[in-house]
Amino acid sequence: MHSRVPAVPKRRIDRQSRPLAGYRILVGRARHQASALSMSLRQLGAEVLEIPFIAIRKPRSFRRLDLALKHISAYDWLVLTSVNGVDALWHRLKHWRMDARHLRHLQLAAIGPATKSAIEKLGLKVSLVPEKYVAESIVRKLRSKVRGKHVLLLRAKVARDVIPRELRKAGAQVDVVEGYETVLPRASRTRLRLALNDAKRRPHVIAFTSSSSVRNFVALMGNCFSLDNIKLASIGPVTSLTLREQGLAADIEAGDYTIPGLVRAIVRKMGVRSS
Repeated sequence: MHSRVPAVPKRRIDRQSRPLAGYRILVGRARHQASALSMSLRQLGAEVLEIPFIAIRKPRSFRRLDLALKHISAYDWLVLTSVNGVDALWHRLKHWRMDARHLRHLQLAAIGPATKSAIEKLGLKVSLVPEKYVAESIVRKLRSKVRGKHVLLLRAKVARDVIPRELRKAGAQVDVVEGYETVLPRASRTRLRLALNDAKRRPHVIAFTSSSSVRNFVALMGNCFSLDNIKLASIGPVTSLTLREQGLAADIEAGDYTIPGLVRAIVRKMGVRSS
């Protein structure tokens, strides 16, 4: 069924404070992470539809992470690539009755400001955040610092291998442990298909915040959808590349690879600037 996005309602709108009024935006973040993006969009006037493309769950085993924590004194660097990884770390520390003091000898690297903030809430200091919040950028910052060092990388079960591969080339010993995994929220399939085929709920924009969200979106929809007149918004170049690999295109791409950066990019593309 090929539905068209309804026209933006013709009514008086305060474009300075509510530049997204009249637009409907689909947010596909995991349910417990959607609030920051959704709240920002609503504050700018958008109608937000939340249907998670990703669910976060514990890995089948914490064995490798627990072993790393048991020998944490042997590591020089800890690299964290998401808030989910920070949450998993803290969960296992508490499980073993450990706390931030056991990590204070480490240099900590965070992939972006949200991860940095989560680490700092644990009472730890972050040594390094790259200029651009992608794996390639964190590698560039770390490459000259890790020769002969022992690095612990905590990440999702399935993730790109850029960081461990390049840091090993730079002379580091790298241990990769999984703290969580991303899975397909099958309950979202019916909701998503209904939304895209309902003119009253069909979004003007779909926001993607990771490559996993793109792949899961395509898996949830199968061949049963049309994206005519819907703009796809990407949080950064890696997510945009995944869209292209799936035969889609990023109409909107954040210049600053963060949730606020994604919101600003959506505002710019939809024709007005926020104050």
